[in-house]
Amino acid sequence: MQEQYRMHAAIMGYSSAVFYEDKLKAHASVAEHLLHQEDVPLHFIDTAGCGFEEQLDGTSTTNPEEAAFVFKHLSQLVASLQPHYRGQDFPTIAVISPYKQQIQLLKEQLAGSPDLQPYASKITVNTIDSFQGQERDIVYISMTRSNADSKIGFLSDIRRMNVAMTRARKKLVVIGDSGTLSQDEFYAGFISYAERHNAYQSAWEFMID
Repeated sequence: MQEQYRMHAAIMGYSSAVFYEDKLKAHASVAEHLLHQEDVPLHFIDTAGCGFEEQLDGTSTTNPEEAAFVFKHLSQLVASLQPHYRGQDFPTIAVISPYKQQIQLLKEQLAGSPDLQPYASKITVNTIDSFQGQERDIVYISMTRSNADSKIGFLSDIRRMNVAMTRARKKLVVIGDSGTLSQDEFYAGFISYAERHNAYQSAWEFMID
């Protein structure tokens, strides 16, 4: 048995099942640590049916509607955390994606989010490759790909994506289109894992306001 000292057990669980024959365990010091007592450590937010279509920007893929949604969701999360944290104690946050042009859109969204500016020093926006080796309390992953042909490009490198999905200490939020992603066995399994852990939500739930 191997023990890890970074992640909540629910964040680690799928990786352990796929890559470690369920032999990777969370040390007691991190297994149940949350942002606050009522928080949930894992979310898969499904953008299927929302019209968040990918676009080709030069040689890189973007998804402008998904980028905007990421920061709408993050703004809501930060607002919910404010009563629990003050000043320097605020959790660290990473927003990552495999695609450089999507990162550019995400950075523009952050710059255009006045509610998040007081927390800008706590928020990192970067590609998965550039973020490798780092960790944060909260990690958002913008999967970006959404197309009728179920083409997933870089996302097919599941070991690379597994590294990205295990960078979060207390909360992992994966945002993507299940219709595109679920044609791949790894992502279909992750979505099923999220459903079993009551961690699946439709993006529509956050768009009705």
